[in-house]
Amino acid sequence: MPWIQHIDKVCCLNPLVDCKECHYCRIPTIVGPSASPTKCKRTYNSFSQFLNFPRIQTKKVLKSSSPLIFLLHLLSVGLTCAAYSLPDKYFINCGSDTDMNSGNRIFRGDLNSDSISFSKQSHPVKNGSQLPDTLALYQTARVFNQLSYYEFDIRSDGTHLVRLHFFAFSFAINLYRAVFNVSTSHPFVLLHNFNVQKSSQSPVIKDFFLSINQGKFCVYFRPQESSFAFVSAIEVFPVDPLPLSFIPDEASHVGPIGIKTNDYRGIHSKALQTIFRINVGGHMISQENDTLGRNWIPDDSYLYNPDTAKPFESTANLNYGYRGIVSEYTAPDSVYQTAKQMNITNSRLSNNFNITWCFNVSKNARHFVRVHFCDIVSPSPNVFKFFLYIDGTYSQEINPYTADIYQTATPFYFDFEVDSNDRGIMNISVGPKAEAGSKPDAYLNGLEIMEIMEKSGTVPVVNGHKNKHVMVVVGSVLGGLLLICILAVVLFFVLRYRKQKPDEFPLALELSPLHVCKGGSSHGKVPEGTGGSPMPNVDLGLKIPFVEIQFATHNFDRKLVIGKGGFGNVYKGTLRNGMKVAVKRSEPGSGQGLSEFQTEIIVLSKIRHRHLVSLIGYCDERSEMILVYEFMEKGTLRDHLYKSKSPCLSWIQRLEICIGAARGLHYLHEGSAGRIIHRDVKSTNILLDKNHVAKVADFGLSRLGTRDENHVSTAVKGTFGYLDPEYFRSQQLTDKSDVFSFGVVLFEVLCARPAINASLPREQVNLADWAMLCKNKGHLEEIVDPLIKVQISPNSLRKFAEIAEKCLRDDGDDRPTMRDVLWDLEYALQLQQTARTREPHEDSINDASSALPFPNVRRFPSYSVSMNEVDMPILRDQDTSISSESKVFSQLGIADAR
Repeated sequence: MPWIQHIDKVCCLNPLVDCKECHYCRIPTIVGPSASPTKCKRTYNSFSQFLNFPRIQTKKVLKSSSPLIFLLHLLSVGLTCAAYSLPDKYFINCGSDTDMNSGNRIFRGDLNSDSISFSKQSHPVKNGSQLPDTLALYQTARVFNQLSYYEFDIRSDGTHLVRLHFFAFSFAINLYRAVFNVSTSHPFVLLHNFNVQKSSQSPVIKDFFLSINQGKFCVYFRPQESSFAFVSAIEVFPVDPLPLSFIPDEASHVGPIGIKTNDYRGIHSKALQTIFRINVGGHMISQENDTLGRNWIPDDSYLYNPDTAKPFESTANLNYGYRGIVSEYTAPDSVYQTAKQMNITNSRLSNNFNITWCFNVSKNARHFVRVHFCDIVSPSPNVFKFFLYIDGTYSQEINPYTADIYQTATPFYFDFEVDSNDRGIMNISVGPKAEAGSKPDAYLNGLEIMEIMEKSGTVPVVNGHKNKHVMVVVGSVLGGLLLICILAVVLFFVLRYRKQKPDEFPLALELSPLHVCKGGSSHGKVPEGTGGSPMPNVDLGLKIPFVEIQFATHNFDRKLVIGKGGFGNVYKGTLRNGMKVAVKRSEPGSGQGLSEFQTEIIVLSKIRHRHLVSLIGYCDERSEMILVYEFMEKGTLRDHLYKSKSPCLSWIQRLEICIGAARGLHYLHEGSAGRIIHRDVKSTNILLDKNHVAKVADFGLSRLGTRDENHVSTAVKGTFGYLDPEYFRSQQLTDKSDVFSFGVVLFEVLCARPAINASLPREQVNLADWAMLCKNKGHLEEIVDPLIKVQISPNSLRKFAEIAEKCLRDDGDDRPTMRDVLWDLEYALQLQQTARTREPHEDSINDASSALPFPNVRRFPSYSVSMNEVDMPILRDQDTSISSESKVFSQLGIADAR
C-alpha cells in the first residue's frame, strides 16, 4: 500500500489518480497509483490554502466525478486533517476579567467566562509590580481560604491534559506562604502539601493526564490548616481527539530490578503527572513552540558522564506516520531533529560504552516512561542497531528500521511502565549492539517520565456546591451506620469483660489503635501518688486498655525493649490488628513526669503531619503512664550518625532527613491550629521510618501558644548542647528557640559527632561553638564526617553551612523562620542533585572509564559521652518539685528493630 509523506499534516486532492487509504489519518485519501513509496503531489502551508485548491481543479473534478461526491470527500478530508480542534477546551486566566494571549492560546478571565464556575469562597488578587510580557498571564491569581473548586463542563470522554499554573507574588499576603492540596472529582490527589518555593522566580507549571468522562469535572483546592491556596491559570483540554492516540491503556512492565513482566494494563484508570520532559541534545523548548503547550528542557544536567555523548542536529523533514501513532502532537519537530549520540571520537573511551541519564524519582513508585527516537544521525537506512537500558538490567534492542520504517528521519517511540527502586533513582541508557559489519553507535532524541497516581477514593464536599455527589452522600450514611454498629459491639464486649482479669480478656476481640474505651475504671484518673489534678483537654478517644498493651508487648517482655531512658523502657509491640507500635512506659507507680505525659497526649491528639510521629493511644490505668506511638523501624537520627552499627547515611539522605524534620517543625510553628514550640529539638527526637522518612518526636516539653504571642514566659527546659542561650538568659521561649536547636542538629548531621563531647579539648566540647569557629576560619571541611566528605558538592556544603550558621545566631530576631530554613535546605538538596560529582550508584552497563572512584575512608572516633552526661534534659524551675521530673518522658529513643 502506498505511503504518503505529509507536510503540515494536510493531504492533497488529485482527481486524476486512484483513491487509497492514508496511513496517517486512516481515511480515504487520493494518492498516486504506484505501489512504491511516494510523496503527496501537492503540499500546503495552511488549511486555508488547502481549501482554495478546488478553484484550480474544478473543471477536472467535474469531468471525472460528481460535484456532490467531491464536496463530501473534501469536507471529510478537511475536517480530519485540519489543525487539532478542541471540542471542550478551557484556558482560564484566574482572578482576572481580562483575556490573555499566552503560548498561542487565549486564556479567558474567570470573572467574565460563562463556560466555567468557581467557588464563591474565594477572591481575586493582583500583582502590584509590572511583569515582563512573557509573564503577563501571571499578573493575577485566585486565592482560596477554604475548600473551593473550579467546575468544567466536559463533553467528550477520554484522556485530558489538566495543567495548573502557579506564580507566587506579594500583595496583602505573600503567596509563597500558601500550603495546600489539589484534587479532582474523579478522584485523584494531584498535589499534596504543595507550596511554591520563595526562590522560584518563574511560574511553576504542573501537567497531569487524566481520563475524564462527560459531565461536570471539578478541580478542588484545599488549604492546609491556618494557610490558604491559590492558582494563577488552569488548562483543561482533551488529547484523545488528536488524530492519533496519545496515552495508551497498557505498556511494557519493567520491575524494580529491571525484570520485564507481563504488560501493565489500566493506565487510563490512573492519573499521570509529568516529572521530566527532556529534549535530548537540544535546547529549551517553550510552550509557545509546542502544539500542546508543553515545556521541554535540555538533558545536559542529567548526563552521568558528559564525555560519552555529543549533540547532533538535523534540518531534515520528518516522516511522520509510523504505525499511525506518531504526529507533531507527540513531540515538537525540534525534539526529533536533535539527539545525543555516542561520542566514539573521544580517545579516552572504548567503543563499547553507554550513554546514561540519571533522574531522581519517587521511591518505590510506578512511572510511565516514553522514550523518543528518530534516526537523523545515519547517512542511510539500516546502518546500525543498538540497545535501550532501563535501570541497568532491563534491555531492549532498538531497530530504527522495520516493515513500517524504511526511511531516515522517521520518528517513533516506546512506552514502558517502570517500577522505581528504593533509592529513588532511575537510569536510562543507550549503548551499541556488537554486530559484525555494523557501526557501533546509539542515540536518543527525547524522554518523558510521568508518575502514575492512584485514585484517592474520596471526593471533597464543598458547601453550596451544586453537584450533590449522591454516591458520596449515600456512602457516608452507610459508613456512619456501620461505624455505629461496630462501636456498639465493641462497647458491649468492653462492658462485659472490664471486670475480668487481664489474662481472661478475650483474645478474639480486635481493638483499633484509635479505639474508644469509655468503660474503663480509671478513665481520666490521675495515677496514684502523683498528687496532681485530673488531666484536662485529653482526647479520651485515644485511650487503650492496659490489657491490650500487655498483649501487644507480651506482658512487657524484656526481649522487646528497644530503648531506655530516665523515664523507663520503650518496647516494640504489635496490636491485635497487626499494627507495629512503640510503647513508652514510665516506671510503674513512680508518679513522676505527669505534666509531660499530659502535654504529649494533648499536643499529639491535636496534630497530624507526615513528619511528626503519630500518637496511637495512651493508658493511665493502675498508676501507669504509657504512651503508644507508631513504630519507627530505623530508630533515631543519632543512631545513624555515630556510635552505631547502622549503615552510614549518604549526604543526600541526610539532606532529605533534615528537610523532613524541618517540615515537621514548620508545621508546629505555623501550620497547626495554635502555635506549638517543641522546646527539645535534638537528634534523638528525630526518628526514621523504614524508608528513612524523618519524623519529629517527644512533645513532653512542648508549649502551646497563640499566634498573637511573641514569646512565652516559662521556666527553662531543654537539653544541654541544644539549648537556646537567649531563652536561657531571658526565660522567654519563642519558636526561634527551636530554630537554634535545629541548627545544632544540622551541624551534628554534617560532622557526625554529639552536641556536647566532654572528652575533647575545651574549645571543641560544644559542637555549635566549635563548628562556628571552624566556619569563620574557613576550616569547616576539616570537621565534616569523613564518610561523606567526598560526596558533598562545594555549593551544597556552602549553602548548608550558611543555613546552620543563621540558625545559631545569638539574637533570636536574626534567626530565620523554620519556613526559611526549609526552603534553604531544599535549595541545598537541589545544588547537590545538579552537581557534576555523583555518588557511585550507577548501573552495571556503564563503562568502567566513566565510573567515579570512591576512596577508602574510615570513620573517626566520636569520643561521645554517655547520655547521662550530655543528653539529659535540663529542667530549671522555681518549683523544685518539677525538677524531679527531669528523667521522665524527656526523649523517645527508639533504636533499630531487633
